[in-house]
Amino acid sequence: MTLKELFKPTIIFFEIINSPVMFQTIINKIFWNLINTGKVTSFIDNIIVGTEEKEEHDEVIEKVVRRLAKNNLYVKPEKYK
Repeated sequence: MTLKELFKPTIIFFEIINSPVMFQTIINKIFWNLINTGKVTSFIDNIIVGTEEKEEHDEVIEKVVRRLAKNNLYVKPEKYK
């Protein structure tokens, strides 16, 4: 607690033993319905989108990026391939 309000961390402290599990749980929660369709898979900091059609792929990518932005998460452009 600080003098003005409760302290709320905005990052995960990676010294914590369970932080990878915590991060994976957060990602799974954000993308649960896309993961359930089988079009999105996540593993730690990798999000894989797989679809049959290019148009559908673009739609899913847009949903993924919107959810990341909504949750104050970002991706490194150099990791796009």
